[in-house]
Amino acid sequence: MTSLELRYATLSVPRYTSYPTAPHFSEEVTAEDYGAWLKAIPSGQPLSLYLHVPFCQEMCHYCGCNTKATKKIAPVVAFAETLQREIALVVDHLGCNRPVQHIHWGGGTPSLLPRDAFLSILNQLQEAFHFTDDLEHAIELDPRTVTPYLAQTLTMGGINRASLGVQDFDHAVQQAIGRVQSFECVEMACHALRDVGITEINFDLMYGLPHQTPETLSQTVALTRKLAPGRIALFGYAHVPWFKKHQQLIEETALPDASARIALSDVARSALIDAGYTAIGLDHFALPDDSMAIALHEGTLRRNFQGYTTDKANTLIGFGPSSIGFLPMGYVQNTHETREWTRQVEQDHLPIKKGIAVSADDLCRAHIIERLMTAYNVDIAEASAHYGVPLSSFVDCFERLNPLAEDGLVTISGDRVKVTDVGERYVRVIAAAFDAYLHVSTARHSVAV
Repeated sequence: MTSLELRYATLSVPRYTSYPTAPHFSEEVTAEDYGAWLKAIPSGQPLSLYLHVPFCQEMCHYCGCNTKATKKIAPVVAFAETLQREIALVVDHLGCNRPVQHIHWGGGTPSLLPRDAFLSILNQLQEAFHFTDDLEHAIELDPRTVTPYLAQTLTMGGINRASLGVQDFDHAVQQAIGRVQSFECVEMACHALRDVGITEINFDLMYGLPHQTPETLSQTVALTRKLAPGRIALFGYAHVPWFKKHQQLIEETALPDASARIALSDVARSALIDAGYTAIGLDHFALPDDSMAIALHEGTLRRNFQGYTTDKANTLIGFGPSSIGFLPMGYVQNTHETREWTRQVEQDHLPIKKGIAVSADDLCRAHIIERLMTAYNVDIAEASAHYGVPLSSFVDCFERLNPLAEDGLVTISGDRVKVTDVGERYVRVIAAAFDAYLHVSTARHSVAV
């Protein structure tokens, strides 16, 4: 391990899919606040919608999501009915016919929703909102559940992008993480989707998994390229068994150490670039003609709770247990526990558990962090002027950046900060210099690489 890797790769820092980050949400933000915030959103402002379905057929050992396993359909059907009640509650506060330009179904495995329930939810959304002509309608899928019937259901609902959870193609790795699925299974899922016209396909891959080696990961990338997904998210496995108890099923001695983890990241990244993918930010890759690669080159790339995105909306409305929303006034998060979420909705209460109101300083820092994470450079003076925040507020940030500049991770020219090629892999550490909450926080985060 190099001196830079020793110094920065194992630091615990947020992923910055939001700022302020979720550990700083509190119960000071209530359902009443959320209701008032919804009513205050300007009528013509484009929205994004996120729907969280917290069910899977079985639990994967590595999973960090808010989900639970079920073999029965009844809880899923009941959930769908409650989800529609929550949508109605939100629309009552928000008003109808708001423009929507991005919808994302996550989980869990949202495709476990029966066809009738899935289409009923979508009919409700279409009646309540105005879907723009350029709507991106995406869903996360377990390849093992994708059949021609499901693919037909998805296209009936207007889905035009599907994200397949592949993780790794090596059988030994799959057994260790509780997610056994053959290459042929994933190939059949891709064919089923493309046969009905869903050609925008993403893969999720992971490094840092038990028993993973540079050779097996290289083979996973080679097999991935054969299936030609337009986008790939390459996530580092976050081992947090104190937070996700089922991760205790993963044998810690089989996990790569810090040095091996870095090597795996390097191998996967190089292999994807050699395969013709454009590297995008911290952990995404896209073929050159994909809209995400185009957004990178045009400087319009964004980052939100789904990671890097082409979504340009500044307001995200979340539905379902644990879903997070962002409004101009701040962040809100629904209660995690499905029973409590159901109870709140059935009592006609917005099921908000916590959140945080944002200040001009928060918004300014969020912009700075997003620009560092997406474009690798930002003009601090320009940002401070735009948000009306004194430039002097960032004196301590520059002080924290100075050692990083000495190590060649950033260059500082006046008030402009630029991430170097060497610093790109440590961009979370660089972004953390502008995090006013992190330096007084006791929250635990995953390692930087």
